Amino acid sequence: MLGFGRFPMAQHLFRLDGKTAFVSGSRGHLGAAITRALCEAGAHVIVNGRDAAALDVFAGDLKSQGYSVEAAAFDAHDVEKIHAFFAGLKRLDVLVNNIGRMAGKSFDELAPEDFAATYAATVTTAFESVRAALPALKAAVTASGDASVINVSSMYAQISPDGRLYDRREQQSPFHYGPAKAGLEQLTRHLAAELGPSRIRVNALVPGLFPQPGKMPPGLEGRLAERTMLGRTGQADEIGGPLLYLASPASSFVTGTSLNVDGGWTAW
Repeated sequence: MLGFGRFPMAQHLFRLDGKTAFVSGSRGHLGAAITRALCEAGAHVIVNGRDAAALDVFAGDLKSQGYSVEAAAFDAHDVEKIHAFFAGLKRLDVLVNNIGRMAGKSFDELAPEDFAATYAATVTTAFESVRAALPALKAAVTASGDASVINVSSMYAQISPDGRLYDRREQQSPFHYGPAKAGLEQLTRHLAAELGPSRIRVNALVPGLFPQPGKMPPGLEGRLAERTMLGRTGQADEIGGPLLYLASPASSFVTGTSLNVDGGWTAW
């Protein structure tokens, strides 16, 4: 059998057996798909959310399917709680920053406080999570030679929404969301430069449109689908492959980059 460098078989590149991952916002539309992908790759996954009861149900369902999961119920926007949690974690191989916050307000309704809150929830909490988790990430490097941080961004960090596609302008991505995600992608590059010598890789995962089934008017979803090169919007489980690429040894020489998963929307 042909080998692939130091990995005996290609499929092993994407395995995470014996590794620990943390996912903030684990129960969300894409968060749940990210969590499942990590579980299926063999990782022990720490799931996070504010609703302890709902998180226990979510973790219990995954455990019943044979996955290694534990629940960590706390508000990942709260810097003190972030530091308190990660201070007790001995090893962390994969950190997925998958939370943000935005108010669905129009151009006229937005206040300075909305911008500040969204920036803090998107950029500041990602920075503090990495800083708090650094000893655990370094322990993973000592154990296996590698650790990965993945910041979940948005294609609206790179482009503006096309208001012509929407029935109402307030349906489009609001003005404070994309700029905060753009800040997250720049933070990703800064962190990659800072942590590269420690062999901790930092990348951004950049989803396009992944609407929840039944949550979007059919006419609107059709117009948005036509905007992609593939002629459709994404399905949640399609985020798993790109996520595992960044989390696993398959991307061992990849850091400081943004991986777009948008059906070609941003490549026109």
